[in-house]
Amino acid sequence: MGNITFTMIKPEAVVAGNTGAILNKIEAAGFRIVALKKIHLSKERAGEFYAVHSDRPFYGELVDYMSELPIIAAILEKDNAVADFRTLIGATNPADAAKGTIRAEFAESLAKNAVHGSDSDENAHIEADFHFSAEERL
Repeated sequence: MGNITFTMIKPEAVVAGNTGAILNKIEAAGFRIVALKKIHLSKERAGEFYAVHSDRPFYGELVDYMSELPIIAAILEKDNAVADFRTLIGATNPADAAKGTIRAEFAESLAKNAVHGSDSDENAHIEADFHFSAEERL
C-alpha cells in the first residue's frame, strides 16, 4: 500500500469557490497535504497529463476543459492513500456517489465531477511527479 495520492480540484469546482470546503474535507479525513498549488494548465500540459486517454473520443474535450480555467493540484499523504481517497471522493458519476463524498456534494456532472484522484499507487507517483518538483514537497 502506498502512502501518497495525487488530486486535482477541477476548474468548475475552483471557479465555484469550493476549494476551501474540499480541502477541509480532505484534511478532516486524515490526509496531510504534502504539496499544493493553483495552476492554469496549458493545452499542451493538459494533453500530456491525459495522454492515456488520447485514443478516446472525449480526449479533445477533456483537454480543452482542463486547460480552460485554473485547477488546484495537490499531493496527499496517508496510510492507504489511494484507496482511502477514492472512497472519499466517491464514484466518478456523481449520481452514483455515496452521500457525504466530495463528488456527491460538489460535482456538477459526470464530465465536471469536481476532483481527480489517482487510481493506483504507481499513477499517484507519476501524477505527483508530473505536477511537483522535489523542492515543492514538504
